[in-house]
This record gives sequence, structure tokens and C-alpha cells, in this order.
Amino acid sequence: MAPERRVERLAQAVADEGLDALIVGDLVTPGDSGPDAIANVRWLTGFAGTSGLALVGPERREFLTDFRYAERAERLVGDVFELVVFEGTIFKELGRRLRGQVGFDPAATSVRSHQKLSEAVGDRVELVAVEGLVERLRRVKDDEEIEAIAAAARLADDALEWLLERGVVGKPERRVAFELETRIRELGAEPSFPTIVAAGPNGALPHAAPGEREIEPGELVTIDWGAKLDGYCSDGTRTFATGEIDTEQRDAYELVLRAQRAGVEAVRAGASGRNVDAVARVLIEEAGMGERFGHGLGHGVGLQVHEPPRLSRHSEDVLEAGNVVTVEPGVYVPGRFGIRIEDIVVVTPDGPPRNLSRLDKELQVIS
Repeated sequence: MAPERRVERLAQAVADEGLDALIVGDLVTPGDSGPDAIANVRWLTGFAGTSGLALVGPERREFLTDFRYAERAERLVGDVFELVVFEGTIFKELGRRLRGQVGFDPAATSVRSHQKLSEAVGDRVELVAVEGLVERLRRVKDDEEIEAIAAAARLADDALEWLLERGVVGKPERRVAFELETRIRELGAEPSFPTIVAAGPNGALPHAAPGEREIEPGELVTIDWGAKLDGYCSDGTRTFATGEIDTEQRDAYELVLRAQRAGVEAVRAGASGRNVDAVARVLIEEAGMGERFGHGLGHGVGLQVHEPPRLSRHSEDVLEAGNVVTVEPGVYVPGRFGIRIEDIVVVTPDGPPRNLSRLDKELQVIS
């Protein structure tokens, strides 16, 4: 979708809220924003630097940055936005420019920044908290975004296949994670989050940090990895056996696999995140393992690796065509093993989702 179209959609949403303008961007650490903090700005403008705010309203299209990014911003936003290269603080610049009712996202604004902004604008501006206005538009991905996520997923799968060909048994978890992340970089991307490699009893920790424990023969190992390519993320998980495993572990794997496939099948336009979660969760609960599955079934993916909509027991989201979500049930037995299987799928207008994860999910024995 062209930036102009995104800006027009947001301007209409701002007008619907009765606002004169919306501040889009990071007001927690403005001028030093990381990728997640700048995600709304990147989606709206294509700008991915550390210093950038947009002002969007029915009659406003302004982009504010500092000297470091003046030339880059001119190339990216000059045809859609009035470019403002400010000196001094962003709050003083906003104080000179804002009038009327101006929205800000409280989730992207620190208490201190709100105080500075309030002092800068004075009584002539009413600051209105409007949470998640841009994120609601970002939830539905256009064709270009979906293909960017698909490309990231393909690259991540290629990297994992490369890793498995070279073997993991006898290597420390930390080394395996390093090799996988290095391969992702060699293929032209970045890891979309710190890779999880969790073997044996460490697999019972859903967000285990890879350590010095060596991966042993005859145990389960979970690898949760992803790539970020051209700004868009992938996210996937596979659990492997490094030899013969016992019946309890094999049965648990088959249970998670059934739940995961049922969860993928339940991802449909119009389905609630709560109900999709329940489809997978009930299978695990009926097998007597419900207390071993303590996290949500999945989450949205895009410019950030964790976005709305959510698939969980507490979700109030309803899926729409164009949502991209993970489906990742797990079973975790403390002190013994853990299993998680995760695909990334696209909600289609009618029918089953498009699965962007191409790696086999049957239990695979690796060396």
C-alpha cells in the first residue's frame, strides 16, 4: 500500500476521533528510538531512523526529525509530508506547531515526556490520550507486507535447515543459537528476537535463555527463532528429538502437534482470538495436560514480532482477513522436557489460512 494511502486512512481515523492532529511516534525516548518504538512511524512513512515524529490530521501532514536524518527523511517523506528539521528539543518544536485538540498515544509516552509536552503547548492545546489508533490500522497487512513477512519466514526456514544439516548434538545451546543467528545474518537479515535453544529440562522454560549446557543424545530440543528482513519479522518454533525418547515425551509431542494443527485450522476471518485459543487448548486440557500450557496460543506479527491481534484466553480481538498471527501451543513438564510447535499464518478472506511456515512438523530426529 502506498504511503499516501496509509496517511489518508490515518487522517480519516484522526478526524473520526474529533482531533485536529495526532502525534505519531516515540515520546518515551524521542531522538533515540529503537525499532519497536519507531514501528508506527515506519509503517506510516517508511522512515526507520531513530529520530522521527509525524503530525497527521485532516489538514496536517508534517514530519519532524533532526539534522542527522534530514537528507534521508527528504527522500522518504518529502512527497507526502512537509519536512521539518528542528534544532533543540522536539518538545519545543511541537509547542510551536500544535493547536486545538491533539492526540497522543499514552502507550508511547512517558510521564516525563507528557509533562514536557504539556508545558511546551500550554493552554492553547488540549492533549487527548488515544491509544492504539495506528496499531488498529497496522493489524490488517496489505499484500506487500504479507509478502515481506513471507520472505522473512522463508529465509528463517533456510537458516534452520542449514543449521540442522551441520548437527547440534554435543554443542552448547548458546553455540547453536549463535550459529543460527549468524546464518540469518549471512543470508541478509537480522534475528527478529534473541533465539531460544532449550534442550532437555531447559525446554520446560518457555522463554529459556540459551546457556552452556550441551545438547545430549536422546532428548528433546526446542528452537524458537525468527528473521527480520526489510523491517518485517518472522517467528517460528520447532521441537526435535536427538535420538530415542520415552513414550511420555513422544505422546506429549503428538498431543501438541494435534493441538497446533487444530489451532491453525481454526484461524478464520471472523473468529475470536479467545475461541481460536480454546480450540487448541481444549485438546491439551482433555489429555490432562492443561496446567502444562500456561501461555496464549499466538500473537500478531509484522514490523514487530509481537503485535495485535492476540490469540489467548483473555483476548477480545476478532480476526480479519490480512491479519498475520502465530499458532504456538506448548506443553512444559518442569525438570524434564518441553515441546512447542509454531507456525505463522495469514488470515484469508474466506477459508483456511495461508501458512507461511514450510518446515515439516512431524517429530524429526536430528543429530
